[in-house]
Amino acid sequence: MNYIKDNLEKIREDLSNNVTLVAVSKTKPISDIQVAYEAGQRVFGENKIQEMVTKYEALPKDIEWHMIGHLQRNKVKYMAHFVDLIHGVDSLKTLKEINKQAHKHDRVINCLLQIRIAKEETKFGLTSIDVQDILNSDELKSFTNVKICGFMGMATFTKDKDIINTEFSKLKTLYNYHKKQHPDFTILSMGMSGDYKIGVKNGSTMIRVGSSIFGARNYIA
Repeated sequence: MNYIKDNLEKIREDLSNNVTLVAVSKTKPISDIQVAYEAGQRVFGENKIQEMVTKYEALPKDIEWHMIGHLQRNKVKYMAHFVDLIHGVDSLKTLKEINKQAHKHDRVINCLLQIRIAKEETKFGLTSIDVQDILNSDELKSFTNVKICGFMGMATFTKDKDIINTEFSKLKTLYNYHKKQHPDFTILSMGMSGDYKIGVKNGSTMIRVGSSIFGARNYIA
């Protein structure tokens, strides 16, 4: 298990103090997360709510849990009492449900709007026009239990660094534009195991890294 600690140290060497490392622990056993925790990691990301709930219940309560996968509205209620940040919000309806469930627990849940920057059809996300509509909507202003903290985006899955760089640069430009109108924006989440260095170069304040910490993903049938 020493490789987990070693990998964390290597990645941290690439990051400045203003970049948050989210250790993507999806499909990984609780024992692996415990090793990372003991190495000082406190922020973990999951993409399956039930799996995250199980890990939340078993692990120390000072862990910050992030929901990083595509979110089904009917499952928000299962994590509303503890989730710290939801990365993949791509509709006003989803924000409405998060607000509803957060209100039941007297919490404010932090959220990121997922922006579609990749050319792949499989990627979720909002267009720049969608973002404008959501941020300017009267309904959003009525939500007292959600807080939009910034944007998240995933680049095209490619080895072409120029394409990735261009996509991250566009997201950074969009983020800067909206941050002028929303000074409380503090998070630009872009960059994963294969491209986090490009993300950081383009101003990312949060990266989501899994395989580079824990090794190849364990797929569960």
